[in-house]
Amino acid sequence: MTNAPPPPSTAAQSAREILTRLHEVMAARTNAQSKLNQVVGIIGECLHSEVCSIYLLRDGALELYATRGLKQEAVHVTRLGLGEGLVGTIAEQIETLNLDEAAAHPDFSYRPETGEELFHSFAGVPIIRRERAVGVLCVQHSDPRRYEEIEIETLQTVAMVLSELIANADLVDTAARTDAAAADQSAQRLTGQKLVDGMGAGVAVFHQPRITIEHTVADDTEAERHRVYAAFDKMREQIDRMASQAEFGVGGEHEEVLETYKMFAYDEGWSRRINEAIDSGLTAEAAIERVQQRTRMRMRQIDDPLLRDRMHDLEDLSNRLIRIVSGQMGTAAQMGLRQDSILIARNLGPAELLEYDRRRLKGVVLEEGSLTAHVIIVARAMGVPVIGRVRDVRTSIREGDALLLDAGAGTVQVRPTPAVQEAFDAKLEISQKRRANLAALRDLPAVTKDGVPIELMINAGLREDVAALDLTGARGIGLFRTEFQFLVSATLPQRERQQRLYRDVLDAAGERPVIFRTVDIGGDKALPYMNLDDTAQEENPAMGWRALRLALEREGLLKVQARALMEAAAGRTLNVMFPMVSEPWEYEAARDLFVKQRAWLAQHNKKLPVAIRYGAMLEVPGLVETLDLMLPHLDFLSIGTNDLTQFLFAADRAHPRLAERYDWLSPTVMRYLSRVVKLVAGTKVQLGVCGEMGGRPLEAMALLGIGIERLSITPAGVGPVKAMIRSLDLAALRADIPAMLARPAADPRGQYLAWAKAHGVDLGE
Repeated sequence: MTNAPPPPSTAAQSAREILTRLHEVMAARTNAQSKLNQVVGIIGECLHSEVCSIYLLRDGALELYATRGLKQEAVHVTRLGLGEGLVGTIAEQIETLNLDEAAAHPDFSYRPETGEELFHSFAGVPIIRRERAVGVLCVQHSDPRRYEEIEIETLQTVAMVLSELIANADLVDTAARTDAAAADQSAQRLTGQKLVDGMGAGVAVFHQPRITIEHTVADDTEAERHRVYAAFDKMREQIDRMASQAEFGVGGEHEEVLETYKMFAYDEGWSRRINEAIDSGLTAEAAIERVQQRTRMRMRQIDDPLLRDRMHDLEDLSNRLIRIVSGQMGTAAQMGLRQDSILIARNLGPAELLEYDRRRLKGVVLEEGSLTAHVIIVARAMGVPVIGRVRDVRTSIREGDALLLDAGAGTVQVRPTPAVQEAFDAKLEISQKRRANLAALRDLPAVTKDGVPIELMINAGLREDVAALDLTGARGIGLFRTEFQFLVSATLPQRERQQRLYRDVLDAAGERPVIFRTVDIGGDKALPYMNLDDTAQEENPAMGWRALRLALEREGLLKVQARALMEAAAGRTLNVMFPMVSEPWEYEAARDLFVKQRAWLAQHNKKLPVAIRYGAMLEVPGLVETLDLMLPHLDFLSIGTNDLTQFLFAADRAHPRLAERYDWLSPTVMRYLSRVVKLVAGTKVQLGVCGEMGGRPLEAMALLGIGIERLSITPAGVGPVKAMIRSLDLAALRADIPAMLARPAADPRGQYLAWAKAHGVDLGE
């Protein structure tokens, strides 16, 4: 008869019991192998597990070092490469596995010498040292069952203590791995994802030195608890001080980001988990690291990028807290940047970035990072170029290395050769000259050579984006994405907060129009604080329960936004646009909701807009079939080329193999858009384009050619597109476009490029 899993009450005591006994083992005067043999016996006994094994990294492979339950003759014989088998997968991915049937896992690798065919269930955790897996601790059982969460946490706690034991015994070879990589003195080119555009050159500066926890088992639990309390107080004081001192010149959404960050600093759940880890017998440093490891593992399992970014904020605070409690507060920011620098970090929190001298900080390179991370919003406001998702950055770059960062290209040149430096300098000079030339166009009208005025507007979503109106000379905001406020908030923004944002945007825009798109959330823009479980497993989120579909179902959400928009626009004209309209009734239902909310506000003597103009986004291709029914009820129509194109081609624009496969200038897209222009012609409806297509000079030229005369684009695209417009003979283009659509070339992009070159159109290339 096999052993049954321990009851939760027994399991809850296991960590403390195991640590107490391990402390005695570590203090004993025996060799490392003897200690490991005792460790597997203690863990197996306390967790009532038939098998407990320890694998350690030696000579690039994971070697079975000690076991209880497997055949002893397999010790120092069984070896698994990184990524090989369950053990190798745990070490390579630095993740936990908990399986009721190990053999069913696709990475399972059977080793007959171990005798493990008798066992079904399997759980394993990485043994981590300096953020690298140096081994694996695992347990097995003959009965198919998943280990309890408290048992997994016990294993993770024990793995921390094992890390200290094996490091002191010099049993792992991580030093050899890192030293070999560090010995490389040659030039390198690393690639990553553009997060904030720009170029910068400087020396490599690591944000913080690694803090290695040398003591994991606590002698006095209460003393450790008081150390953590004191560290929390100090950390919160630092965060409050930095948030109050942050200056950007204008108010912006980054201020809300910092408020969210402060909320995490005061989160009671986080401090409670650290206290629970201390209760298990860990020191303050080890307890924080224990919770941090759990956070990292959860981050790897989270598909939602926004929720994952909030976990990054918590990780940033953990780093700060562990530096405080260990007395190792030195970061590159505290030491001060002595020269132009490129900051290197695994990740950064928004408050940490604010500590740096912006005169010296020329760029940031992150091992992780994403476009929606809080630190990126702050970096954009600071004007600091950033790239993320750069692999092996800590082993490829050394402190003080010369770096050339080109965020637009997603590259960082490490220890560049003179030729690479020269090419970078030339590109930077051209970029600066081009920016200066485009800046000179700011106050000039967007009018073609033959006198046709084109309305150039910008897309925005944050308060600080409005400043781009003055910087670019744009005529207004053709698309204000109201969901950004929802995406960067930790809780659902209340009406007063929404109203304040909309009023600030309108005030900053002055007489220039602003078109507010109602909230486009759901699908691939999930909010962690909204219960959208019915959409959590959508196979095609971009075509799922999102945007207007979701807003019409969640009427309260749209009602609150309607009132906030109307009160913010009191005394002015309000322009409202509904996203992802599929059929006329959806547009009519949304407009009717706004009409009713306007009546409600009037009954309550609220100040109202002088007029409300209603529009729709054309993103769903099928809407064109009923567009004639909608046009009499529309004031304006905006073509969202991003979603429209992926729906036309049934191709996910985020898919790496499909991203460049379907061209905006293909006959499919151009003929479709030309059809829309003809349908709208002769009506009162203003037609425009508000997708990325309009922000590229060649594509914008093609749009003008088929009759589009209103573009809403990224602020960075205004200058180049305006230069194109002022060099274009629009009548000549419109004379040739029908033939180009009727008889498209095999290479349509080449066809448009050849026309532009023949007619002297400035494409900035």
